[in-house]
Amino acid sequence: MPNIQYFLGANSPRGFYSLYDQLINLEDASAVYILKGGAGCGKSTLMRQVALAAEDSDVEVEYILCSGDPDSLDAVVLPQLGTALADGTAPHVIEPKYPGVVERYVNLGDCYDTAALSPLRHEIMGCMTGYKQCYQRAYRCLGAAAQIMADMRDTLLTPMLEEKMHKRSAGILSREVRRQKGHTPGKVTQRFLSAITHKGQITLFESAQAQCSRIYELSDSYGLAHTMLTYLLSGITAEGYDVVACPSPMAPERLEHLIVPQLSLAFLSVSPAQTLPVRPYRRIRLDAMVDANLLRRSRPRLRFSGKVVASLIEEAVASLSQAKCMHDELEALYNPHVNFDRVHATARSIIAEILT
Repeated sequence: MPNIQYFLGANSPRGFYSLYDQLINLEDASAVYILKGGAGCGKSTLMRQVALAAEDSDVEVEYILCSGDPDSLDAVVLPQLGTALADGTAPHVIEPKYPGVVERYVNLGDCYDTAALSPLRHEIMGCMTGYKQCYQRAYRCLGAAAQIMADMRDTLLTPMLEEKMHKRSAGILSREVRRQKGHTPGKVTQRFLSAITHKGQITLFESAQAQCSRIYELSDSYGLAHTMLTYLLSGITAEGYDVVACPSPMAPERLEHLIVPQLSLAFLSVSPAQTLPVRPYRRIRLDAMVDANLLRRSRPRLRFSGKVVASLIEEAVASLSQAKCMHDELEALYNPHVNFDRVHATARSIIAEILT
């Protein structure tokens, strides 16, 4: 089975930006397990255990990684079974829309030995306070970087450039998208393919490669791809194909990537900081579409702005790294006082429910 991974939350200039309402279509879902419980109680462990059991049964699994720690899970989706499991605690709080019919609570907080944790009260509270402050500092840095990035885009995005991207998009659509008769418009599902994490900026290019054999690389140093991706999204869904639309964590209202599994087709933005690890099917140099005279006149300011943005994001990553260290300390306080036998038993019970 292909290894498909996305993010549903982003560390963004606005703070934590959630797409968890896009986790699964509740009207068609069989079951959604909402995991509740604090740090170190086994939520990610349980989800990984269920996901591995599903893979062993040849069931497709979509892994939703944590933007704070991409080595940890925030959710897993089993599309073929209409089932999902998700960490429903802050900052991505999930509450049921159809309780008991679709969503079910799983309280892993019951796995804590509260008597043993009581003497650790002040240490735990101290970690919690410092952890939140680190995130607030990271968000302030990302906010400043986003304003400079917006100024860079506004400098270069002219009506002439938009027209060039429109024409190029029309050519791609006529060549790559098969026309269908009697269809309904395709569905759009949102996922983050990129994230700002304690490990730096990450883009899960492998998820697109696992689903698509034809990958268009959009070479985009200044965040201009949104306009072209909007044209492509409109044209592809108009022909009845479903699309995974991936916003930018630095500007969640703007598109950064598109993935069309039904056509085995993807459009991925790359930059000097995030390069595609494989040879693309096609390469489109958006930077080369910019008015040459405008780019030449603006180059010194753009170069300076780029350095400032990189420094601000680097500072945000450093704050996220501090937050990760504090979270690790928090988990180290909790872990010895969690009944993991009970966590594993809960996982086995869920596996039995969804795979039989």
